[in-house]
Amino acid sequence: MTELSEPIIRIAAKGDGVTPSGRYAWGAAPGDTLRADGTLVPGPHHVTPPCRHFAQCGGCQLQQLDEESLADFVAARVSNASSSQELGAEHIAPPHLSPPGSRRRASLRAESSQGRVVIGFREARSHRLVELGECPVLRPEIVTILPDLRKLLIRLGQGQQPKKSRGKPGKHAHAKLAADIEVTATDQGLDLGIKGLSADGLMLTELLLDFARDHALARLTLDAGYGPDTVWEPEPVTITLSGVAVPFPPGAFLQATADGEAALVAAAQEWLKGCATVADLFSGLGTFAYALAGPETKVLAAEAERGASYACKAAAARTGLPVHCDHRDLFRNPLMADELNRFAAVLLDPPRAGAREQVLQIAESTVPKVVYISCNPASWAKDAATLIEAGYRLAELRPVGQFRWSTHVELASLFVR
Repeated sequence: MTELSEPIIRIAAKGDGVTPSGRYAWGAAPGDTLRADGTLVPGPHHVTPPCRHFAQCGGCQLQQLDEESLADFVAARVSNASSSQELGAEHIAPPHLSPPGSRRRASLRAESSQGRVVIGFREARSHRLVELGECPVLRPEIVTILPDLRKLLIRLGQGQQPKKSRGKPGKHAHAKLAADIEVTATDQGLDLGIKGLSADGLMLTELLLDFARDHALARLTLDAGYGPDTVWEPEPVTITLSGVAVPFPPGAFLQATADGEAALVAAAQEWLKGCATVADLFSGLGTFAYALAGPETKVLAAEAERGASYACKAAAARTGLPVHCDHRDLFRNPLMADELNRFAAVLLDPPRAGAREQVLQIAESTVPKVVYISCNPASWAKDAATLIEAGYRLAELRPVGQFRWSTHVELASLFVR
């Protein structure tokens, strides 16, 4: 090796390889060699990326890592967040990685370009779209529908009202298509939402109905800017959570993979077994509430999003499970310490920004156990430090890599007072 050739010793939080002297290299794996001219010599942990779009599509950053180094990255993201705040984690479990082809929801972008429609993810550090010809991360049925969806969007785009050309009265420019696509695998099949387009007229409506019928969609919604309009839903769409079929509102939050959800739920069930009362905060549709509720456990499910809260409530009423739903904005109106003191445990699963105001109230409470589920190790660590300062100890951490080959990492954590 030349004097400036160095080994890659770790992968940084944004996916770049790092050398001992602090040089960075995109697309590197631990054990690679970074030469003086910036080129990489692959090492024993460097594999051929499984997707032809890798290095262009911004959806994945780590397809060059083998299974061992990918697991190490997920574990390191969580352990580093813990050590950065000196949380003193007593046990960090081996990471759980979701397998290829298991992502059950996707947010895609569709745009027209010179008569073509492109559906896909943005390029890395760019607004340009990568046309998705394959995706080893998504469930196969989501990828399979994309070619026919492109054809549908072309037809819909032709029916949109074109913009007037500047300086040419009476003339119109070609209507440029731009839409956001939400697709989720539900109990009844794919739930497809298209935002940014309308379907005025009988012909376009029939086109949508034919597409939904031919592809056996669970639901098809259009949102022209005023909220989703249901075009097709032969039966109410549901998602099964811990054996309970819960109504699934259009665009509702759902854990990215079923197996990742199962790993997080299993941690909560193990840690909170025997707790008579649990406050499930930022509860969503009831992912954890229905897993915990039973003959020995009553659950309060508090959630700000109206549709999700009402869906959780409807499922509770139908099943008779002891889940009480509270439609409540926990950022503006957190459960106060005296309210929390009534519970044997608290579980919270907040958005990426964390839950500072709610955590401050938990810190003031006497709740014996807190389970914190997070999709952002950095914001979690700050909230965790508040709990530690208040007298909790971090008993266990479980890293979860639901977003395979990306730098997005989740975790489950147990705090005991």
